[in-house]
Amino acid sequence: MEFVLLAKALVLGIVEGLTEFLPISSTGHLILVGHLLGFNNELGKAFEVIIQLGAILAVCWEFRTKIILVVSGLFRQKQSQRFALNVIVASIPAIILALIFGKMIKAHLFAPVPVALAFIVGGFIILFAEKLEQNKEEKKKLINDQSSPKIQSMDDLSIADAIKVGLAQCAALIPGTSRSGATIIGGMLLGIPRKVATEFSFFLAIPVITGATVYELFKLRHDAATLDLSSFGPVLAIGFIAAFISAFLCVKWLLHYVAHHNFKPFAWYRIFFGGIVLLTAYTGVVDWAH
Repeated sequence: MEFVLLAKALVLGIVEGLTEFLPISSTGHLILVGHLLGFNNELGKAFEVIIQLGAILAVCWEFRTKIILVVSGLFRQKQSQRFALNVIVASIPAIILALIFGKMIKAHLFAPVPVALAFIVGGFIILFAEKLEQNKEEKKKLINDQSSPKIQSMDDLSIADAIKVGLAQCAALIPGTSRSGATIIGGMLLGIPRKVATEFSFFLAIPVITGATVYELFKLRHDAATLDLSSFGPVLAIGFIAAFISAFLCVKWLLHYVAHHNFKPFAWYRIFFGGIVLLTAYTGVVDWAH
């Protein structure tokens, strides 16, 4: 097994895990890093699809208690039924649009320069959402409003809230936008507290990303049949494990982070990173076209 290929798998697995649940776009980073590493061929695409399951498994493990409670109460608890229905309803819009426009989006937008533009636009949207959040907090202090928000946990979300978050998630079909960014920031703009929007985004990732991964694997089934598992298997294993570990650590950190901080640092990172890609493309320092 070539050491360089294993190293690429490790790097991409870590990138997937660290970026899947942060509002900075895992797809965008995988496109850019895969391009730089020369791992953006059909083999690389199959690899990226599979390691997403490692990141999703990390979320399932972190929230295993909640998942078990919801599943066990599906036939006898209205709260569990409503939560499951919210997740399903919020997943539907993006799934439908992906099936309709997915091929066209991949043909025209899965490239470094469009991703960089989406990075920058998304960064400014996050700054705008955080400014609105800051103004709202200042207004509450000014009028001495001590009331608690109506939504204090994911169980307080209504079907209407779920539909709105699901519609916001559709923006993530554009690579570089970020699925977690679209759902979290979209939720905040709709009046959902930052922590609740973040947690709901994690749960929403489970059916959406799992479904997308299964669908992509189905399309790649003929290519997968020709792969030499004796050589590709270790590459998949390293990427999968790296994605799981890095995603698990990232989820735990993000849950703590959102309790005390805003998303402005991620916005500036997106703008800076996207600007670097555009600058290197314009000056020819990096040939992003190939």
